Amino acid sequence: MENAVTQSSLGNIARSIHEGGLSKLTVLGIESTSHTFGVGVVRLSSGAPEILVNEFSRYVPEKGGIHPRDASNYHAKEAPKVLYRALSKAGVKLSEVSAIAIALGPGLGPCLRVGATVARFLSSYYSKPLIPVNHAVAHIEIGKLLNNLRDPLVIYVSGGNTLIAVQRRKRYRIVGETLDISLGNLLDTFAREIGLAPPYVVNGVHQVDACANWGEDFIDLPYTVKGNDLSFSGLLTAALKKARGAKGERELGNVCLSLRETAFNMLVEVSERALVLAAKSEVLLTGGVAANQVLNDKLKSMASLHGAKFYTVPADYAGDNGAMIAWNGLLHYVHGVIVRPEEAFIRQRWRLDEVDAPWLPED
Repeated sequence: MENAVTQSSLGNIARSIHEGGLSKLTVLGIESTSHTFGVGVVRLSSGAPEILVNEFSRYVPEKGGIHPRDASNYHAKEAPKVLYRALSKAGVKLSEVSAIAIALGPGLGPCLRVGATVARFLSSYYSKPLIPVNHAVAHIEIGKLLNNLRDPLVIYVSGGNTLIAVQRRKRYRIVGETLDISLGNLLDTFAREIGLAPPYVVNGVHQVDACANWGEDFIDLPYTVKGNDLSFSGLLTAALKKARGAKGERELGNVCLSLRETAFNMLVEVSERALVLAAKSEVLLTGGVAANQVLNDKLKSMASLHGAKFYTVPADYAGDNGAMIAWNGLLHYVHGVIVRPEEAFIRQRWRLDEVDAPWLPED
């Protein structure tokens, strides 16, 4: 898949390739921050990026939530298989790779360590530069690449993150975020606690959405917005209490419907405020929860009211994946951001706004 990049960094990338005497760059990216072990390969030739492969294997617990130890054991077993499949499908040998990118955070410590160990070994054994990548930044950049975006308002929602960001002075600046649990965590925890999950998603539909189809009536639940920040924990507690007292599918459906609508409307409110204040003309929804069609429809309507265009990411790139790590690694690499393998430390709480992004414009 080839994509023309409209962001201003493209000229710098092309110049870096030319000045370095390179005809093309090929970066292998490794993702293992949570339930997914992914390997992606991205190539940049003559200024045009191409995602050669996006291979992954996803850990799904038999019951309960994701246990970091079990997920990391799964990754350790799957890592060589996923790496082999990715290289085979891409038609690339490790000796032909220009650099290796690794997601060092944020995420679950045991899971992060598996990917970091694999990346450190490959970098050392094959004498390849190692590129440190922030998982959240990678989600944003893959969305920008696939939609040819330069400067969108970013809405990043996943199992571990809920935030709104804008780019300014070569960094992403957070203009709103959750004060406790994430939107993805809210939905998954609720579904699990009332016995609807795992699995959390069936045929592309989250169990909370499926349950919401049983309901007809909206019931009042805590709606907590503080400035441009959100709080979902009170909503979760109240919804669980209502669900446990529900009689029959219809009453439970009413709770699911009300939980979803309340949570999504909270996010739409703070996103709308950020859009107006930042005066952006583009809105990008990215992260695992970006696959939710109801949320997409709400945010698209909100953006349209303010004359902004709404964009999201395909399902294969909404969730955690290696291609986004490879692409963001390539952006880092051409700007000289590398790390020695022995200094590639994981950072479980590596915030988005702590990352220097030299490919972004100054303003």
